[in-house]
Amino acid sequence: MSAGVTGILLGLVFAGGLLLAVRYAPPFRAVRLVDRLAPYVADTPPPSRLLGTATEPGMLSATRRVFGPALVDGARFVDRVLGGRVAVRRRLDALGATTGVEDFRVEQVVWGGLGLLGGGLVTLLVAGLSGGLNLLSAALVCVGGLVSGVLGRDWWLTQQVRKREELLLAEFPVVAELLALAVTAGESPTSAIARVTRLSGGELARDLGGALGRARAGVPLVTALQEVADRTSVEALARFVDGLVVAVERGTPLAEVLRAQAADVREAGKRRLLEAGGTKEIQMMVPVVFLVLPVTVLFALFPGLISIVTLAQ
Repeated sequence: MSAGVTGILLGLVFAGGLLLAVRYAPPFRAVRLVDRLAPYVADTPPPSRLLGTATEPGMLSATRRVFGPALVDGARFVDRVLGGRVAVRRRLDALGATTGVEDFRVEQVVWGGLGLLGGGLVTLLVAGLSGGLNLLSAALVCVGGLVSGVLGRDWWLTQQVRKREELLLAEFPVVAELLALAVTAGESPTSAIARVTRLSGGELARDLGGALGRARAGVPLVTALQEVADRTSVEALARFVDGLVVAVERGTPLAEVLRAQAADVREAGKRRLLEAGGTKEIQMMVPVVFLVLPVTVLFALFPGLISIVTLAQ
């Protein structure tokens, strides 16, 4: 790497650090509402540190402590550019996450920063191998890494929600039949839910256990179950929870409804497997047509081609 390129990179790093230091210095920093109220609530005991870090990942908490103001501003900028807070909130609720939209935006900023760092490393590696640096190409690679990181976190959230939906659909027939057996044996819906959540594991049992825990904490069981139905994005699970709510409210028979819903979900799973099998069968034609078939034709025609070339000579 030439001395001029090294000087340019060092100058950019120094200018960026100086800009951040000036931008977030106390005289230029906006006064927050917390800072304004802090002198008047100084006698309030601070909350426990265990409670403060129990619901936040360690890496995200450490990153916020170091780059707090920059992360908050970056999260606001990403939220203004991308928008879609309602869709993000819906996916976070479907995932069962305790983090809010702001925390998710901060994670997007962190992923974007990692993408920017990866783009810078790739640029330096290419510059070291080629012996020169194209500033326009380097800027495009860094911006591409930044955008890829921000959008990649959103894509990964969608993949997490899809995977959780698949787990819910896979667990749903077993949980529904266990509830039907417990109700048929004479237990109430609340006792049946408690027994099933105690004996089984998985995403669906965890959701029902959370609803039961909120009910024991004072929330009506119908309200807690309705919150589960509102958060989920699986239609079969929403119908299942609605059936539980109706049974708890009106005391209607529940066993046959649960068995019918379990049978419907199993049939839907069979249809999904058939559709996936048809899709995979079409995808398997790609290597057969573009790899196996040309090689077979080459092996069939090559001896004849060699014979024609030999006779022509």
